Amino acid sequence: MKVTILCGGKFHAFNLAEQLDKRGYLHKLITSFYSPRRELLPEFRKDKERIESNKVITNICPEIIRRGFNSIPLIRNMASWNYYSLQAFDNWARSQIDKCDLFVGWSGYSLNTLRVARSHGAKIILERGSSHIEFQKQILEEEYEKYGIKNTPIDERIVQKELCEYEEADYISVPSEFVKQTFISKGFNPKKIIHVPYGVNLEHFKPAQKEDNIFRIVFVGGLTIRKGIHYLLEAFKDLKLKNSELLLIGSVSQEIKPFLKKCEDYYKYIGVVSHLKLYKYLSQSSVFVLPSIEEGLAMVIPQAMACALPVICTTNTGGADIVRDEQDGFIIPIRDVDSIKEKLIYLYKNPENGRSMGESALKRVSQGFTWDDYGEKITKSYLEILRNKSIR
Repeated sequence: MKVTILCGGKFHAFNLAEQLDKRGYLHKLITSFYSPRRELLPEFRKDKERIESNKVITNICPEIIRRGFNSIPLIRNMASWNYYSLQAFDNWARSQIDKCDLFVGWSGYSLNTLRVARSHGAKIILERGSSHIEFQKQILEEEYEKYGIKNTPIDERIVQKELCEYEEADYISVPSEFVKQTFISKGFNPKKIIHVPYGVNLEHFKPAQKEDNIFRIVFVGGLTIRKGIHYLLEAFKDLKLKNSELLLIGSVSQEIKPFLKKCEDYYKYIGVVSHLKLYKYLSQSSVFVLPSIEEGLAMVIPQAMACALPVICTTNTGGADIVRDEQDGFIIPIRDVDSIKEKLIYLYKNPENGRSMGESALKRVSQGFTWDDYGEKITKSYLEILRNKSIR
């Protein structure tokens, strides 16, 4: 089996590539994520995935454009620049395709390239890390409208491109039951959907001794409307728990700044933290909370669990695939401040139960949700596809 992967950026493509490479199945990884030393050193960190460098084809330009535009407030809020960045990468990538058995392409980046791969006889798998794009666009627009925020979350041309990718792919690979159901609700055949949850690196994420008795709530991720951080801010502000702290880790979006301003005395902002240091912050916390409005399966969920933290997350994080409700943490509805407060109060008043949930969470991810577990499951799915070539 020869597998070619196409991904603009990093996402979990490098974890997938590493798992395929160690089993002898990786043909190429085509990406915009680049290291000048020809080693895969994401953001120049030391947590490189072990992939043969001669199998990696890179084009740094789209990544430079994306990050450059993201740093300019006036351009950052324009939906069109992202569409052109995706198109430029896709148009370049199609020239890098040759014969392989399976082509695995990231949604939004792959339409032109997957067509070339199909002409070479490959079966096409589309990786979709978030919910069905029409569901995603609708729920985000609802949230922006709710708070009177003028923004276009997703360019309509990107929506149409992804819909074409969905239609032309032989299979769509998703990380959670939540995402799977958004596709089924749009009329997709469940047999066309590969469902494999992401994993965690237990060398990078591990428990460390907590050094104080502060009830510390930690959030990790982009501080955006999509991540629902405004609901967590409201809940923590309302609770006014003694000897407690809300720790926010991640980049700050322009849209969330008014919410942060209103709650500026109720949180501690750390900024962006590298993966190699993140476990230290997680281990000094009492609970991890992710109140996202929509995503596929936040990889920080198993990372927090690997640090022996109980997790409070919404149904729309995909976390229910890993977090067992009332055993490893709590699954709550989206947009529900009262539910966030209720679960936080429970863990605040019952610290022993919180620690037990954290230990259960660590055991859970250690026995079925590592990247090696992911590699075994996804490889099995790929081999089954090749044995059953009649499905389209």
